[in-house]
Amino acid sequence: MVIDNLQSDWTALSEKYFDNDAIIGSLWKSIQKKYTSKSRYYHNLIHISTMLNLAKENKSQIINFDEILFSIWFHDIVYKSTSKKNEEKSADFAKLALEKSSKKKLHINKIYQLIVSTKSHEIILGENQDNAFLLDFDLSILGQSWEVYQNYIKKIRKEYQIYPDFLYNPGRIKVLRHFLDRKTLFFTEKYQQLLEVQARENLTKELRLLN
Repeated sequence: MVIDNLQSDWTALSEKYFDNDAIIGSLWKSIQKKYTSKSRYYHNLIHISTMLNLAKENKSQIINFDEILFSIWFHDIVYKSTSKKNEEKSADFAKLALEKSSKKKLHINKIYQLIVSTKSHEIILGENQDNAFLLDFDLSILGQSWEVYQNYIKKIRKEYQIYPDFLYNPGRIKVLRHFLDRKTLFFTEKYQQLLEVQARENLTKELRLLN
């Protein structure tokens, strides 16, 4: 059901920009294959669906809505736990894919930058709040209930199962401390109010478990 809904969403979005159904179908197959690979425990189509739903909820506040949607679709399309270049490679993938569009102008470089911004979760494009919303959507899992968050960290651990605890734990601790040291985890006022307190509680609890 989720996949069917996502395919419909993808088709509706891409038909605005591509006049070739074969390209639209081919890209969907790539998206589905990448996000459903056996190593994807968290960074999968459920994550994409969650972000797309959050984008829809905030559509009136987003200036370049379709660019945000394409950024969501492609931001984790390349994901390997052993790589430090996933975001750049995902951005490259998006650029090559979207350069085939011809029906309507897309700000492809903006999409590229938006995807790259998810690497460090810092705003690159500051002319409006689009980049802020994208990053907040991506990190919204951090501010969910502890039970939901526990399930999330189990899935992340599975994605990094190639690494034993003595290698994984210090890296994860570094990530958690980096986020906790930030003035705010979320960039938009809306998600600061909704998720900030719970997110900090969750990160702090996980940090205690790892230490």
